[in-house]
Amino acid sequence: MKGWSLIVLCALALSVGAEELPVCKLIATGGTIAMRPAEPGGAPVPADTGEALLAAVPELADIATMEVTTLFSLPSPHMDPDRWVTLYGAVSEALARPEVAGVIVTHGTDVLEETAWFLDLTVGGEKPVVLTGAMRDATARDFDGPRNLLAAARVCVASRARDRGAMLVMQDTIHAAREVRKGHTSAGGFHSGAAGALGVVTGDEVRFWRRPEWRQRIPLDNEALPRVDIVAMYPGATGEAVVGAVAAGADGIVVQALGLGNVNPSVASAIEEALAADVAVVIASRVEAGAVAPVYGYVGGGAALADAGVIFAGDLTPQKARILLMLALQHGQGAEAPRAYFTR
Repeated sequence: MKGWSLIVLCALALSVGAEELPVCKLIATGGTIAMRPAEPGGAPVPADTGEALLAAVPELADIATMEVTTLFSLPSPHMDPDRWVTLYGAVSEALARPEVAGVIVTHGTDVLEETAWFLDLTVGGEKPVVLTGAMRDATARDFDGPRNLLAAARVCVASRARDRGAMLVMQDTIHAAREVRKGHTSAGGFHSGAAGALGVVTGDEVRFWRRPEWRQRIPLDNEALPRVDIVAMYPGATGEAVVGAVAAGADGIVVQALGLGNVNPSVASAIEEALAADVAVVIASRVEAGAVAPVYGYVGGGAALADAGVIFAGDLTPQKARILLMLALQHGQGAEAPRAYFTR
């Protein structure tokens, strides 16, 4: 009888322990982490659901009570602003539940940094939003998905992960959404440049070194986001791409400029026409590191562009400047309306 009592008590203790685990919501969107060939020897395509991802990492059951939703099953090049809005809704709904400690989003790596930045800007509150993925598909011998998902779960439930915004966790490294970039097409994963990583996951321990210093929240007011195009500057560029973006109905344009934020006379003229049409123009750089600045006074130089009325994106990449401009234009149209969002 005493033996049975002990077994019952142990079972109750295990049950209570499981109930006390924090709840972590997994929202799967596809990407390489969920890919495998449709047939032997074929190329990887989206295949696995969020449930399949969880089943591949049984250790997750020791970290959190995992809930899963397969929101999309697509490669990340197919991600778009409409799907970002849908993802925002799913993340916000999960975080609004008191019992949910945080959210994990599994995602393809090609535009993972952009989705992370969109969620960082739009999702409020202190609970962590953790994005992760994989560089190799589920059939690869060195498939990195399970390890990345396990690390993401540890960050999701860590008490010190609160109030750090959206984070990207890959290769046991924690990055801030604003600063992270994909640094290699097939290996090496992601980096945060001169800012450095937020922290690391070592075994079952999550260590943070700093907090993101530059953060803002822009409420998502509309399901349809303003159209913002990115136009590249290169030797011999004619400015026709800027003119075409305006003609196509762009509400804003991000120019991927050279160096500190410079273009040639043809592109400069097209930018002035866009500004005259009350289309917001933001200058970012194609250079890997450093910020744009209005330094040069020649035609097309940064100082001349500043005098014309462009907005400088600081050290944001063109693709992240585009997202910030899209959200800013929700709250005021025109060439000048978004400026304050780039100086906060």
